[in-house]
Amino acid sequence: MPINPDAVGSKGEPTEHSWTSKDCLLYALGVGAGTGELAFTTENTSSTPQQVLPTMAVVLGAGGFGAMGSVGTFNPAMLVHGEQAIELHGLIPTEGTVSTVSEVTGIFDKGKGAVVQTRSTSTLTGTGQPLFTNVSSVYIRGEGGWGGDRGPSGPRNLAPERDPDHVARYPTLPDQALIYRLSGDRNPLHSDPEFAALGGFPKPILHGLCTYGFTGRALLHSLCGSDPARFTSMEGRFSSPVFPGEALAVKIWRTGDGDAVFQTCGDDGRVVLDAGRCTFDG
Repeated sequence: MPINPDAVGSKGEPTEHSWTSKDCLLYALGVGAGTGELAFTTENTSSTPQQVLPTMAVVLGAGGFGAMGSVGTFNPAMLVHGEQAIELHGLIPTEGTVSTVSEVTGIFDKGKGAVVQTRSTSTLTGTGQPLFTNVSSVYIRGEGGWGGDRGPSGPRNLAPERDPDHVARYPTLPDQALIYRLSGDRNPLHSDPEFAALGGFPKPILHGLCTYGFTGRALLHSLCGSDPARFTSMEGRFSSPVFPGEALAVKIWRTGDGDAVFQTCGDDGRVVLDAGRCTFDG
């Protein structure tokens, strides 16, 4: 069947995901952390215990999109990740298990395609304590045109017309995607040149959520004093693919107490992660 607009409100079955200290270290390396961020890349420094990057929430909650099964049938090759937001309700521990339940919160008719929004909440098993929430929007080409609600549109989280308060520049490795994929996303678009060519790309592209993780590091260090306990939320829209080996520049504008907007740009200055907003304590 085609996209089912009546699927809004549908929930998936709970999905469990467990992780260890090693998984946290691998994720940190996958989003570019290294010897300058030993609190996130080792477990044996004498000065500080191991910590977890807040954006790892996108990996640990990745199994919580079971509600998508109620949306209908579509060609997965026509689906692209549009937006991603996370909200942290507490520090992510270096090991644990979460139970995640997802819900379809919106299905919008964009004419040439459909946008499906899901929200998933992950709680620590045993305690039932909410740990983080993921909100994701995907665009499915060729699935619009049923005359439904077009949904929200227009610019948001606009950067002020002044120089940014912070600019963080990070290189990505030519093999960055090969490291990041070990955290769970094995889509061959990011590793197989022949598959990437079928999608119209000259070579495999970097995972959007890898760029998201690089950006999260910049926000954490620039706004939160590198303290994950101060990082409360992050949202952004994927606007252009990134190729492994490109350098990223994260531009950050403070817009209020505990509030900032940001953009991430590629080598040539194009915006690759747009409409960004981060909230933080202090």
